[in-house]
Amino acid sequence: MRRISVFGATGSIGGNTLDLVARRPDDFAVVVLTGGHNIAGLAELARRHRPELVVTAHEDRLGDLRAALDGTGLACAAGAGAIAEAASRPADWVMSGIVGAAGLPPGLEALKQGATLALANKESLVCAGPLLMATARENRAIVLPVDSEHSAVFQALIGEDLAAVERVIITASGGAFRDWPLERMRAATPEQASSHPNWDMGQRITIDSASLFNKALELIETHEYFGIEPHRIEALIHPESMIHAMVGFNDGALMAHIGPPDMRHAIGFALNHPERRHLPVERLDFAALGQFSFRAPDETRYPALRLAREVMEAGGLAGAIFNAAKETALDAFIAHRIGFMQMAEVVEETLVKLSSTGLGNAVMTLDMVLDADRRARDCASSVVNQL
Repeated sequence: MRRISVFGATGSIGGNTLDLVARRPDDFAVVVLTGGHNIAGLAELARRHRPELVVTAHEDRLGDLRAALDGTGLACAAGAGAIAEAASRPADWVMSGIVGAAGLPPGLEALKQGATLALANKESLVCAGPLLMATARENRAIVLPVDSEHSAVFQALIGEDLAAVERVIITASGGAFRDWPLERMRAATPEQASSHPNWDMGQRITIDSASLFNKALELIETHEYFGIEPHRIEALIHPESMIHAMVGFNDGALMAHIGPPDMRHAIGFALNHPERRHLPVERLDFAALGQFSFRAPDETRYPALRLAREVMEAGGLAGAIFNAAKETALDAFIAHRIGFMQMAEVVEETLVKLSSTGLGNAVMTLDMVLDADRRARDCASSVVNQL
């Protein structure tokens, strides 16, 4: 029986992970479940899966969590320190489903225990790719990508020589505004940006999909995880969201990973790796689908893609600054303080302001990353206030 922990259990990734786990109760034992403000949802999952420890990220919600689990005998804790401690508990497989830079510390702790880290938290690679991958190597741990695009690339590369790869193409649905004119996008509201045409995801990642900031993060993630040079990584809008990624080789061959827009595929691949097991996902009917369509992304509409390439070229702590500024800008947009297209302005201005302070390729540490994250959030907040 494999011991597993799920960080971000109440989100869509966590929910889909636990759906697969519940289908095979004799194969898995849950060690830790963590969540945020959704105490009722976290408690329900804890009652169903009976973990050793249940943690909320918010210290002020510990009383609520204890009350919700009263009579269960399950151990509870709260706060960032408790989440890091929970990640240090022995487990064979850990789902990193926490959104944002907050997912980095527990991911590093899990790797230090030698666990397999199923990485849905793309920000960990964006902010600290060299640190994360070095920690895995030092502890003989495994990092498996769970983003559908990077899982697709990983699968396409099985048995292949990375030196033979000419390019990697990751696809984007185009999000809620893929067919909107630019001027209409400028006036878009958070409510309009929170509805995805293909995927069922949380609000923040859905808005990131509409701005293609999500895809910008994934470009950086591809570079950091696979070591592919930035100029070999492409983004392509594919409205059907059936082809998740393609890998092109030096003989002209192109390997495409095709599947329904269901995160249980990528999660299940990581959960069962190195085997393949039956998954409860749709089997595609190509005759019914008829055709796939593609278009090149317009970087005037999606400046996040240009910024991602600049970040990859800069290296060092640029990714941490990019992500922190993006999260701050997203907060401001959700609060109706800035417009949809102004999010990219905030990120670019923050990168410019901090370009001379800490973007070099020094040896990366967690403290350096967290300091860059803090400084970038302060700077981005200042930029927001000036808009």
